[in-house]
Amino acid sequence: MSFDPFKQKTKPVCDAFECWKELLVKPYDKLKTDPYTKLRIILMNGTEFEANWFSHQFSRHCGCNDLRREIALLRRVEQQQQKKLSALKPVDETVLETTIGYEQLAVELTANLARREKDPYVKMTLDFALLEDFDHLYRFSNMLMHDMNIDATDLVAKRTEITPGRPTIAEHRFPEDDVRRACDFKKADPVTRLNTAIITAAEQQTMNFYMNVGNTYPTEEGKKLFLEIAMIEEQHVTQYGCLMDTGCTWLTGLLEHEYTECYLYYSCALDEKDARIKKIWEALLEQELSHLHKAAELLEKYEKRDYSSVFPSPAFPEPLTFGKDNIPYIRKVLADTVRMTSKKEDYVKVADLKKEDVFFEHNKKVNGRAGEVPSHKVIESYLSAHGEDLRFETEPNPVPELACRTRDNTTVGLGG
Repeated sequence: MSFDPFKQKTKPVCDAFECWKELLVKPYDKLKTDPYTKLRIILMNGTEFEANWFSHQFSRHCGCNDLRREIALLRRVEQQQQKKLSALKPVDETVLETTIGYEQLAVELTANLARREKDPYVKMTLDFALLEDFDHLYRFSNMLMHDMNIDATDLVAKRTEITPGRPTIAEHRFPEDDVRRACDFKKADPVTRLNTAIITAAEQQTMNFYMNVGNTYPTEEGKKLFLEIAMIEEQHVTQYGCLMDTGCTWLTGLLEHEYTECYLYYSCALDEKDARIKKIWEALLEQELSHLHKAAELLEKYEKRDYSSVFPSPAFPEPLTFGKDNIPYIRKVLADTVRMTSKKEDYVKVADLKKEDVFFEHNKKVNGRAGEVPSHKVIESYLSAHGEDLRFETEPNPVPELACRTRDNTTVGLGG
């Protein structure tokens, strides 16, 4: 049965306000909670942050205080929702354990979105960055075992492989090469519109997390790794954000954000197996539906436009789930695209670049000596202590140069 969020009954936005005691919900058990539940919590935390940040920017570019009051009301509830989601994280879950969740989310979410994406360019953008988050998971996992003797294989429940992707050393590109072509939401498939909004919010959350916690890691090697990977997450946020339609008005953007939130909470509620967390998703969906209706009301009041002008087919597409086995898909993407980079808006093989291309000069400037790059050093430290790296593979790595477990490759993706 189709679900049209604009046809649902809603309560007044103000009814959602809660006491701080109600927001401070019981955390999940880090040892017993299903990894996919953790991924949904991270995803929705990032989605709420994006909604809050967009609302602040809207307010700062709006000259009508009556409208600013309306969006301030919505923003305050969004902020409370984010606090409730943040409270689900237990205090005994370390920064690095949480990081594994962030990278597993990046891998699984990107693969899920790419597999359903109909626009070839958007799909290639997702596949391209997928391999980079995949490599980040591998490097953080080795540091987790080396520093804390915790096996990330258990944290990901063997649902995501832990093996090298495009080496992080090869991911540093000149800023102009991370700008993408924007989608036209009037022509784009509804799934494409959702995919671009979802992945932008998720990657932005990862970037913000690393920028704010990376300097708290107790070792210099760990601080350096967070610093380097946070640089790549900035590139990801740039490329994904560029995909979004630049022709949207602020009120259209508000409606797009609220629709995306409703869709994700709807998907989470259907997909969740934990009964307690499922109730949270259902309650937040109810709140978000009231936000969506308010956004539609504001669009009609201030722009004299009906929501159907933005969403002519408003019923939700198939829900987003985390139950798919993405391992075969990711392995194929790894084999097919590991030696690619981007040049301006397009994707090219590194081997086809000219030696004077800005990619090489910038990459060398950012990395310095290959042997000192943090993402490489963390693997070298693990190899020195254990002889071979930490991996979870269903089969050997599909890229021959990345299959060796006693030596870290720093040339794949750089022309080697």
